[in-house]
Formats: sequence, C-alpha cells, structure tokens
Amino acid sequence: MTLRSARRSALTLTAVALGGALALAVPMAASAHVHATADGATAGSTSRVEFSFSHGCDGSPTTALVVDLPDTVETATPVVDGVWTVERELADNGLPTSVTYTAVTPIEDGLAASVAMDVVFGSEAADTEVAFPVTQECASGETAWVEVPEEGQDPHELEAPAPTVAVAAASASDADSDGHAHADEHADTDEHAAADADESAATAAAATDDTGVWATWLAGGALAVSVAALAVALIRRRA
Repeated sequence: MTLRSARRSALTLTAVALGGALALAVPMAASAHVHATADGATAGSTSRVEFSFSHGCDGSPTTALVVDLPDTVETATPVVDGVWTVERELADNGLPTSVTYTAVTPIEDGLAASVAMDVVFGSEAADTEVAFPVTQECASGETAWVEVPEEGQDPHELEAPAPTVAVAAASASDADSDGHAHADEHADTDEHAAADADESAATAAAATDDTGVWATWLAGGALAVSVAALAVALIRRRA
C-alpha cells in the first residue's frame, strides 16, 4: 500500500466516522425536547394535553416540570398519577395559571416520562398553534423550554422551543350535535313530565272510580236496612 492510498483510506474512515456521529446526533438532538400531544384538540371543548420527555438537564435527573398556561387556555385540570405530586398556582378568579409536577423519585436521564392535564381552549385558539412554556427542573440545573418562533422562522432553529398544540375550530356539526343533544334532553324531560302527569291523572281517576263504587254499595246497603226495618215495624203492628 502506498502512502497516498493509506492517506486516502484514513480520510475515508474519518468521513464515515463523522457521518455516523452526525447521524446519531440528529435524532438525539431532536428528541432532547419536551413534546406536547393532544389528539383532536378543539376550541371550546375539553382536550387532554400530554407533555413528554426522555432526557434530563445535561444528564442530570429531572425533578419537576413547571407548565405555564397561555392566555388562550380558559381552564386546566391536572391529571394525577403516582409518579408526580401536583401543585397549582391560581389567579384571583380561582383558575390555574401554572401547574408544577414534582417527581416522587427523580426521573433519570434516558427514561421516558410524561405529565398530563385536561384543557379547555378558548375560541381565540381556533386554527392556531398554542405554545405552552415549560421549565424542566433537574437535580443539577434546569432548562426553560419557552422559545416561540417568530413569523417565518423555522422552529427547528430554536435551541429550547416551547411545546405546542395544534387547536382546530369547533365544527358546525359539533355545534349542531350539542344543540340537538340539549334539545333532545329537554324533549325527554317534557315527555317524562307529561307521562308523570298522565299517570297522576289516571291514579286520581281510578281513586274516584273506586270511591264511586263504594258509595253505591253503601247506599244500596243503607236502603236494604231501611226496608228491613220498615217490614219489621209493620209485622209488629199487625201482631
């Protein structure tokens, strides 16, 4: 093997090694985020939002996730499980503005974990991407996943992007379904009320009929007693 061919082989091996390192680094960098998922999120209805991660802070175990609620969220109800304790920060109106999930046992780097909450998005969130600023606290250090891309900016350019949820507008069919549901509910209530009224009337009529029957029998009995008494009196008089 000549010196030139040896150098060429060394350069080729170096290129392959760098390519492999980049191939591994890209998915690792992509996964080093806090992700938000909410299948079928719709404005005006309750949607379950799940925040997931599988990394710590530069290898340090995760101790807590602090989720700030954006203005387009009307209310949120944290989901409780045995992995986290939950604390809420409430506004003057009693609605939560942020939720802190503290790990019962710190989540080691490289383990997947998640927290969840049931959220009601306001109408202004329809057809938008809603960003949830999340602070990942660790045994050593923390990462604020709060960056939101400016208009026209590629989100992948951000170092610590905030997790986002795509929210759709409520469809007309959903609104009609809700309206029909309420109408059917009222109709069922009216039908039950009418049925109860008919039943009460029938009961009263039956009671009236029973009273009339007893009154007829009592009158007939009284008449029979009177006739018998008159007959006895006549017999005695003749005797």
